Amino acid sequence: MPSPVQEIKEDLFSEKGVQVFVKREDLNHPVISGNKWRKLKYNLEEAKRLGHKRILTFGGAYSNHIHAVAGAGKKYNFETIGVIRGEETLPLNDTLTYAKSCGMTLHYLNRSDYRIKESTIVKNSLLFQFGEHYNIPEGGTNNLAIKGCTEIIEELTETYDHYCLSVGTGGTISGIINGLDGKASVLGFSSLKGYFLTSEIESLLSEYSGKVYNNWQINNDYHFGGYAKIKPELLQFMSDFEDRHGLLLDPVYTGKAMSGLYELIHNDKFDPGEKILFIHTGGLQGRKGFGL
Repeated sequence: MPSPVQEIKEDLFSEKGVQVFVKREDLNHPVISGNKWRKLKYNLEEAKRLGHKRILTFGGAYSNHIHAVAGAGKKYNFETIGVIRGEETLPLNDTLTYAKSCGMTLHYLNRSDYRIKESTIVKNSLLFQFGEHYNIPEGGTNNLAIKGCTEIIEELTETYDHYCLSVGTGGTISGIINGLDGKASVLGFSSLKGYFLTSEIESLLSEYSGKVYNNWQINNDYHFGGYAKIKPELLQFMSDFEDRHGLLLDPVYTGKAMSGLYELIHNDKFDPGEKILFIHTGGLQGRKGFGL
């Protein structure tokens, strides 16, 4: 079933004359929620089609992607291997504890080797250690993931002036941009420090469809210090938002993006009468790592 869309009402929105809706991708799957389900859906089908029984992928110790692949492996009968950035730290955190409970084999790569994880030498080493496998990139972003994320747009029954979401590896926003095919505007809030995402998304879109779109942009002002970095004002915003709306956010992705959206609305970056759709990309399991 399509994930629901709900309107959130605020005095701020009424004052500025805008409407804000949330696409509840956090509710789209009982085990593998949010954009992770969209990204994995066609990859799981492809792994099965090719006859693979083993999936290998990459991520950090708190990775939503590692969590999702482990859950998918258990549910859909794949052996899973998670190649984890850095050294093992005991006791395992909640993300890796869950992954292990699903049967995932955890394999640690030091940070220097992890940086060259796409090199032939690392790929051959993993092939030697684990045998034939279906490889899913870090964060799950590839052409099949983009295909899955276009369906977020395809299942909508209403249109909006702006589509907003958090951005990590760029796969989800690439699917949104492709799905809209030049219509409306897309605003991505980077959860990472740096200005490299725009070029990466351009490359993803070029590889996927060969098309160039100019209806999107990346805002780099709301990373709160960088990936998985938080500040007290972010946690306060999330707490206040959740108290008012009963809708949970996570501090790595959606909390930062929603905070950015509120500030842009406050600063009159949207015109009166416009409708804004915020795409909730899930990732709520990441709250545990911050004691939420």
